[in-house]
Amino acid sequence: MALTKQEKDTIVSDVSQLLSSSKLTVVAKYQGTTVKAIQQLRKDAKEGGTAVKVIKNRLVIKAVAATPNMSKADTSSLVGQLLYAFNDQDEVAPAQALAQFAKTNPNIEFVGGFTSEGIFIGSQDVKELASLPSKDQLRAMLVGTIGAPLSGFVNVINGNVRGVLNVLNARAEQIG
Repeated sequence: MALTKQEKDTIVSDVSQLLSSSKLTVVAKYQGTTVKAIQQLRKDAKEGGTAVKVIKNRLVIKAVAATPNMSKADTSSLVGQLLYAFNDQDEVAPAQALAQFAKTNPNIEFVGGFTSEGIFIGSQDVKELASLPSKDQLRAMLVGTIGAPLSGFVNVINGNVRGVLNVLNARAEQIG
């Protein structure tokens, strides 16, 4: 069913808002993927704060042109059946969500992505971003790195205390 001009304008406005707030918008081909699989992708991606949408390319191109920081972005790669993944909290989450889904659904293929600065990056760059750890993983790694010297120090102190207790225990057994 054809969309009315008002519905198209609403979609362009919504996509423009998503583009302006998203830290990374990933574009991927999905031809051959079932509707059920796309619904599962949306559900899985939503858990990480990523919104996955299937939008007509010409409406996305209009939205890119209407978004101030994206008006000069290259849209020549936006052809064919594409889906768009938006995330306003994490730079790598959209790429990771699609890469994870692509492991079980090989029909998903990266086309590229729009950065928050309005630069279109290629599919290889998006694949590299997908391999990076997320913010939460980086935080956990940082906490582990900060905590490692502290736990080593505690083990050294415990070792010394344990040694003193062993000597006192041995001495008490000799006397008693």
